[in-house]
Amino acid sequence: MMGATSLSGRTALVTGGDGGVGGPLALALAKAGADLIIHHCGNEDGGRHVAEEARAMGRSATVHEADFQDKGAAEALARTVLCDGGRVDILVASAAIEHRRPWEDADADHVARHVAANFTSLLDLCRILVPPMGARGWGRVLAIGSILATRPRAETVVYAALKSAQLTAIAALARDVAPLGVTLNVLSPGAIRTDRNTRNYEDKAFHAAVVAKIPIGRPGTAEDLTGPALLLCSDAAGYVTGINLPVDGGWGIGDPSGSLPTPS
Repeated sequence: MMGATSLSGRTALVTGGDGGVGGPLALALAKAGADLIIHHCGNEDGGRHVAEEARAMGRSATVHEADFQDKGAAEALARTVLCDGGRVDILVASAAIEHRRPWEDADADHVARHVAANFTSLLDLCRILVPPMGARGWGRVLAIGSILATRPRAETVVYAALKSAQLTAIAALARDVAPLGVTLNVLSPGAIRTDRNTRNYEDKAFHAAVVAKIPIGRPGTAEDLTGPALLLCSDAAGYVTGINLPVDGGWGIGDPSGSLPTPS
């Protein structure tokens, strides 16, 4: 695959690349020419499956396990993939946890686990991987955000707050490393149907409640994310940094047209 979105010769680390949103994103990068480093947490079969598909495209692919809730796990992963002259040109930070509970029950342990997995891990990965990108004069960081950063719900208050913090962190780092040829951006999905939540969407009431919020009129798929992700990970978006790109079917701009009755 040639052109401004070609990733030939690049190596991408995709956290949470074993399925959900991360798996299709990893394979889209591979299809564009990137070699893969797949991270997973407790889903070795999923990681291997994605790696095998990438290898079938002629790409190299390795699989690594790490639980980002553990202190230092993300830093250790980054150092491992860089050892022996390895390199990471593209970091797609997709791994996250989202444990829903009433906000009154969001105790210190609940908060700490989300902070470690969803925020500290991103900073640790960037701290280790971005400086070598800058030294080479090219790099891409794409953090997977969420519509909940701007449309939060009380039962996901910690997750939503950290996705908001992620936006701030990416913007801050982007300003610092932009002169080095490294861009950092956020891609924020809305309601995305994946292999991990298919059962929810098979419930007619759940499906209808979700669709009622989306002007485009359907849940998204992981494939809806791949085009924007490829853009932000490629040369084509070399002049784009520090942004949050919503991919939510219009959910973030308000209710669908005609969803409220016209006053008489």
